[in-house]
Order: sequence, then structure tokens, then C-alpha cells
Amino acid sequence: MQGTPGRTPMPNTRLLVLFGSQTGTAQDVSERLSREARRRELGCRVQALDSYPVVNLINEPLVVFVCATTGQGEPPDNMKNFWRFIFRRNLPSTSLCQMDFAVLGLGDSSYAKFNFVAKKLHRRLLQLGGSALLPVCLADDQHDLGPDATVDPWLHDLWEKVLGPHPLPLDLGLTPPSVRWPSKFTLKFLQEVPSACSEELCVAGTDPQRPPSELQPFLAPMVTNQRVTGPSHFQDVRLIEFDITGSGLSFVAGDVVLIQPENTASHVQQFCQALGLDPHQHFTLQPREPGVPCPARLPQPCSVQRLVSQYLDIASVPRRSFFELLACLSCHELEREKLLEFSSAQGQEELCEYCTRPRRTVLEVLCDFPHTAGAIPPDYLLDLIPLIRPRAFSIASSLLAHPSRLQILVAVVRYQTRLKEPRRGLCSNWLASLDPGQGPVRVPLWVRSGGLTFPKAPDTPVIMVGPGTGVAPFRAAIQERVAQGPHASPENVLFFGCRQRGQDFYWEAEWKELQTRGCLTLVTAFSREQEQKVYVQHRLRELGPLVWGLLDLRGAHFYLAGNAKYMPADVLDALTSIFQEEGGLSGPAAAAYLARLQRTLRFQTETWA
Repeated sequence: MQGTPGRTPMPNTRLLVLFGSQTGTAQDVSERLSREARRRELGCRVQALDSYPVVNLINEPLVVFVCATTGQGEPPDNMKNFWRFIFRRNLPSTSLCQMDFAVLGLGDSSYAKFNFVAKKLHRRLLQLGGSALLPVCLADDQHDLGPDATVDPWLHDLWEKVLGPHPLPLDLGLTPPSVRWPSKFTLKFLQEVPSACSEELCVAGTDPQRPPSELQPFLAPMVTNQRVTGPSHFQDVRLIEFDITGSGLSFVAGDVVLIQPENTASHVQQFCQALGLDPHQHFTLQPREPGVPCPARLPQPCSVQRLVSQYLDIASVPRRSFFELLACLSCHELEREKLLEFSSAQGQEELCEYCTRPRRTVLEVLCDFPHTAGAIPPDYLLDLIPLIRPRAFSIASSLLAHPSRLQILVAVVRYQTRLKEPRRGLCSNWLASLDPGQGPVRVPLWVRSGGLTFPKAPDTPVIMVGPGTGVAPFRAAIQERVAQGPHASPENVLFFGCRQRGQDFYWEAEWKELQTRGCLTLVTAFSREQEQKVYVQHRLRELGPLVWGLLDLRGAHFYLAGNAKYMPADVLDALTSIFQEEGGLSGPAAAAYLARLQRTLRFQTETWA
């Protein structure tokens, strides 16, 4: 649905780009939009949705919304206030009649509610009188060429619509991508090393009046870091415990902890060598334009070592815009030619083969273009390389069972592509490398609400399906419900699946002890212990009468957590079959029953790709 054709703004129109981003991708795309606007001599502002005074939208002639979808169709944290406001029922239907808009959504088609936020926002803006320049862009992280496969042609159409019959004057023209624009910041190197205390993390003295946050995380001492899979198991999974005494942190089952990781020392050294940087040199950072904030967590002054170690995501897989800027900065003819090829629309398949499919990192690309890397002006580091984003983990413990402690279950991400060096997840490998037995270890973290909310009454039956590390939030929920009093019953039903009982059966002794006490019904599926693979969805079907009885007669809540690839769809199929076979519902009635459970939050999922 596109709505009425967009009115064409005059060439002096300032573009406003508003983003809602959970992991940083939407912010990166918004910054790209800003760069492309500048190439077209268009003024452009970029802001997070919740930092923008939403009442001012009525005066904005041209707005592009860039938004991700989190969890099960939820808006990102930094647009939730905007989301609540824009869906107020009392807003007039002509509120945005002066605004042309476009919505760019970033999603993952392995999730059921693919780009739900972008689709819903697009419809709402039309309802409020806005005029859509284009149909909503539905970028898909699962596409072979990544989100850019959808974003690139959409942006091409956007600029045609924005300029319309008012193209750039002939004497002005579109600035070529190869022309270097000024950097967003300047790095002023200091001749003297500042005192050690000036660069200490402000989180060391966390304000007791405020709970820890991204701007002021709590430096939590790591207590234990224990491998919980068998030594011969293909996957290294860790149970990690933190001491949160005095942190002010509070959480309930279903919440998540966010952890700010660091690059490895060897990668930091390699990066500094490639760019000819002195890791011990200090600098201050200044924006070139007024109103542009410096990265909030970056101390002033800061050492190069710290910038690279804690802020620049040199382990990420670079996007096309990275190669475009790198080509602008290159003074080496052959390398520049190749970089321009990668950054062109025609070079997308080659870029995908070189970078996206094998998951080549920023650091590896820079090492492949040594002449270009060695000539990168330090001012451009923050334009070129995204900041390290925090990683979210389901909290696997309850404060009622483990006061002043916070536990997480971490699958260490390591896999092989056609590159010689294995691919490694930044945060999980950093956490796995920390050994509190060798000395004090502190990890920056904070807590936020998760995608699962559990019934307040501990005697409300719950059915939890958590194969693999998906069981983590359910451990917190079971601990919490059991600790809340004598009403806890065997109607805590847990379906747990793994490969083999002796290799990756997390918390086996704990589950069995709870079963003995009558606090838990445990149903297991060990997929590799028999010729025919058995998964959690097979166990659900086998216990269809129990599942239906708890849902339909006892008002149970159903929860699902784990990998998003196949399991959620298989579990939904099993549930639908149970509704039909045990409840006697037709296909449409079973679908409506499931929809009602979802609408009333009696069916909740938390899955990840």
C-alpha cells in the first residue's frame, strides 16, 4: 500500500532520518542515508526516534524512518516512546498531512513477524495523513546478498522521488562516490600522556541513584566460567556467573543482560600495525558540525589502544558502504579500482563472494588492502568502522534462588567458512577467554526487559519448550516460581531437547531434583541417541492430551525459546495438530485459537537466528 503519490519537495528541503535500532544496523543504514544526501547537496539530520520531539513531526516536510523489528514484532528500545505516541487513538487523521515519508525496514525472514514494525508504521503514517513516497522497504538479513540487496534499489528510487522534477543543477551535479567528504569527527592527538585516572571508566563509580545502563554499565566481577558440555562435544557452552552486589541491578525471569565485549589483544595489535597507529597515543575527539554528538561511551581523552579494543568493531563483516568510503580514502590505484568495483551496484555478487559469504571481517579486509589501510586518516576511523554493539543474553537465574548473582548460558560461536581462519563470535569468544581463576575479571553489563513475561501467580500452569541454550530463560522462570511459595506444582512443564544426554544436557541434576520434589514435569528429546532423530516437537505431539488439557482447561501459558531456523515452525505445526486432534478444531479454528493465545500473551516466543 503506497497511498497518495508524494508531493515533490523543493531542492532546499532538509531531510530528516529517524531510526529505531536494537543492534546498530538501522543506525548504520541511517548514516549511509545521510552520506548519500550530502552527495546530492541535501541537508540531512539523523536522530534516534526517542531522542526526537515527536510532536514536531507535524512540521516536517520529508522524513525517512529506518526501523528494525525485535523479538516477536516489538519495536527497538530506542523507539518505544515514539511507538506509544504515534499509536494514540486520539491523534487526528490529518496530523501528518504536510509530510512526505518513506519507511525502510530491516528484518530477518526466519522470524514469523518479519519486518512487522516497518509494515505497521507505514500503515499508521498513512492513517495520519502522511504521503508515502515509496512502498515500504522490507530488507532481509537472510538474503544471499544481505539487506543491501533490497536497500540499494529502494534508495535509488527514493532519491529520484525526493528530487523529482527538481534535479540537481547541471553546474552542481551529483558528487561521485569516489570524492572524499569531510569526516564526521576530527582526532586531535595529544603530545603528553594524560593522567591514568582521566581515562578510567565512569562506571567504576556507578551512580547508586540510577540503575546501570549502556551509558553507565556495571563492571560486574566474574565469579565462575564453567564449560557445561562434554569434552568431546562439538560445541563449547559456558555457564558464567557474575557477582552483582551493590550494582542496583534488578531483574525477573524473561529479562536479558547486555554485555559490552572487547576485541582481542592480537587483533588490536594487528589493526594498529596495518594502519600505522601508535596504540599508546592519546587523542581528543571533536565533531566537525555543531549538534553532532560524540559517541556517548567514549572517554575524553582516549588512547588509540582503548578506541580499537573497546569501541571499533573490527571483527564485524563490512557492508557495501564500508568499501565505498574505503575507495574514497585509497591512494593506491589498483586497490582503489578493486574497492570501487566492490562498492558499485554491478559488483554486489563479487562483494558477496569475497566478503559476505565467507564472513570476512573489517580487519581482514584492511589487511587485504595494505596500501589503502596504511594511508587511512585517523579522522575517518569512526566514519569507516561501526562501534561495537552490546550483545544480549537471556538471564538463566533468579534473584530469589541466587541473590546478588546473575548467570548466563553462552554458546561459544566458532565455525568454518572457506577462509583458513575459523570465524568467531566476538562476545562469546571474549567471554570464554576470561578466567577468573587467574585474577579479577570485570565485565561491563546492564539489564533490560526481555521478550518473555511469566504469570505472576506461581500456580498458573506453564508449558516451556526450550531446546539447547533456549532453556536458559526457563531455568530463571522455574527457579522464580518454585521460590515464590508452596503453590508451585508439577504444572511447570519443560520440554528440553539436545543431542545426547551425556554431552549437552544442561542442568540435568537440577531438573531431576525438582522433579523429585514435585515442582517440575520434565520431558526430554535426545535427537542423536536413536536411529530416528527425535526433537521437542515430536514429544509435544506424544503428549498432546496433556498440552491441550493444560491450555484449554487450566489456562496455561505456552513459551518457546531457541534457534529460529526450523524449530519454531515445527513446534507451531505440532501445536496446531494438537488443537485439531485433541480439541476437535478445524484448521481455521485451530489457527484462530493460536492467534487468541498470542494476542492474550498466553503464547510467547523468543527466538534468534
